[in-house]
Amino acid sequence: MKSWDKATLSEMETIAGPGSLRWVPVRRHFDIEAFGVNAYIAADAGQDIVELHTEEVRQHEEAYIVLSGGATFTLDGDVTEAPAGTIVFIRDPAIERSAVATEPGTTVVAVGARPGVPYTPGPWEPIYAAKARGDEGDYEAAIGELQRGLEIHPDHPAILYRLAGWEALAGQRDAALVHLERAVAQRDSLREQAAGDEVFDSIRNDFRFPAAP
Repeated sequence: MKSWDKATLSEMETIAGPGSLRWVPVRRHFDIEAFGVNAYIAADAGQDIVELHTEEVRQHEEAYIVLSGGATFTLDGDVTEAPAGTIVFIRDPAIERSAVATEPGTTVVAVGARPGVPYTPGPWEPIYAAKARGDEGDYEAAIGELQRGLEIHPDHPAILYRLAGWEALAGQRDAALVHLERAVAQRDSLREQAAGDEVFDSIRNDFRFPAAP
């Protein structure tokens, strides 16, 4: 197997993230195992280029590289402008970070990992990928993405919950109920969320459906 590879961002798949975010799954494209690296593209100024989040759970250090266009970063309330060529490094995982594009076609590459710990892809990757497949009507592909996610993150409540949702939409009633019950067993707040989530309408009347408190 060749020990190196290359590709342009335009050759890679783009996937819808939360809000107006567009995700280019660089790590998945190359199957990188040592660190996380992804790109985000905003077609228009004002669109999200980094979603609002912290890295407290995974304890990652992150660097954001503005390849083109420009972005306005907000870091724990501090606002800083980042034109093309800027690198924003965030050492403290607890810092709340987000960014919006200031120019059309802004592209930001994010690189991150936890110091001294072998890298594991985050659970958000299969969740985002599954949503893109499911929104296209390919429920089986969405289910497959989340099943692979569970191989890395067994019993992760968010993955189980999303898996149950796509299974319910695909008519896989028994599997959906099993995975939903496993999800709420890990995170009880999902019980109330499921009660109002329309993806579960087809299984809500089953006696096995987890009742809201």
